[in-house]
Amino acid sequence: MLIFDSSQATDFLKNDAIEMLRQQTQTADESLKNGSGKGNEFLGWMDLPVNFDKSEFERIKQAASLIAEQSEVLVVVGIGGSYLGAKAALDFLQDPLCNLSKSKRKGPLVLFAGTQLSGTYLQSLLHYLEDRDFSINVISKSGTTTEPAIAFRFLRSLMEKKYGKQEAAKRIYATTDRSKGALRTLADQEGYESFIVPDNVGGRFSVLTPVGLLPIAAAGFDITALMQGAQSMRSTCEQPYDQNPAMQYAACRNALLRTNFLIEVFVSYEPCLGSIAEWWKQLYGESEGKQGKGIFPASVNFTADLHSLGQYIQDGKRHLFETFVQLQKPVHDPIIVADDQNLDGLNYLSGKGMHYVNEQACRGTIEAHLSGSVPILQIKIDTADEFNLGELFYFYERACGISAYTLGVNPFDQPGVEDYKRNMFRLLGKPV
Repeated sequence: MLIFDSSQATDFLKNDAIEMLRQQTQTADESLKNGSGKGNEFLGWMDLPVNFDKSEFERIKQAASLIAEQSEVLVVVGIGGSYLGAKAALDFLQDPLCNLSKSKRKGPLVLFAGTQLSGTYLQSLLHYLEDRDFSINVISKSGTTTEPAIAFRFLRSLMEKKYGKQEAAKRIYATTDRSKGALRTLADQEGYESFIVPDNVGGRFSVLTPVGLLPIAAAGFDITALMQGAQSMRSTCEQPYDQNPAMQYAACRNALLRTNFLIEVFVSYEPCLGSIAEWWKQLYGESEGKQGKGIFPASVNFTADLHSLGQYIQDGKRHLFETFVQLQKPVHDPIIVADDQNLDGLNYLSGKGMHYVNEQACRGTIEAHLSGSVPILQIKIDTADEFNLGELFYFYERACGISAYTLGVNPFDQPGVEDYKRNMFRLLGKPV
């Protein structure tokens, strides 16, 4: 069960700060539940763990099995919320070296395309796929977003050349709008199996829709357990403030913002959490960063970054706070053995597990950063499995909606993202 702990941050707040934010977050949560806030047409994610298309869910499982049978590689084509959730889930659940060994994977190798505009990466991917059986899951509401549309054009061409148009159509899975858009039109014309991006769920809240579920299932993971975890957290988030970690987290981060802590640093001590941080950064950056407001989301992976960014966090400008996301139980815990010569001086650790050492490093860091006047929040999850991941995804989504409404912004639009697109299209000479 997910645990939120703010005890290491309260000393940095005025006495009535949390009480004031408590009331505001309760009001914000009510706005989410009754649909009275801005962007209320995009609240489908709120009840998604219990109110999803069960027949489509079964089709996702069937498609995942077919992909695993027919392909060594699945290429997921998408950008932003169309890939970050799936990548976060796979990096959280998979063996860290699964890309190097087929025996370490539960399903096909999952690679991502359309996440940027590097011709070098795309050409390398195409070359890699030439002598491998592969499938494509192209994810786009419109089918015209530049980065994934370009990548899909190249990948589709390679697939049709390799398998022929008819067979290629059996290996392409489209996750798109129910009734409109370029990708919907193409999927209908070519007969691609397709899955729906719900109209009332925005991209960065879409990980528990087919956008995230198909790649996760195809990689061999249990999406039923994932949804059960999300259901569990949804129930928890229906509780009053004192039993509601999403409201508590939203209240604490906004209280810290009002004390001029402008940056939140997602801290992990396990590499498997690194891509969760990337998903979290999009979720909170796009949802809150508007109208001159918001907390800047950043991330570090300790202990590696203690030897670089750790110096700034300890002694730099006092405008950031940390949220430590911690796994209580490791997937593996090798034991340190004694060495006769003890040249490295580590025999004092013999008989201890790596998790114990990692925990003490984490505790030592928290003590040091607190002494350096850095407020610290903690989110503790049991272990790296599908159920706990479902809890974590829903917790962050619910807290994000509450936090953004508390801040006074619409969590579900992203007007600033369109600015770069307009300039890029102008410079590329796109017809108006």
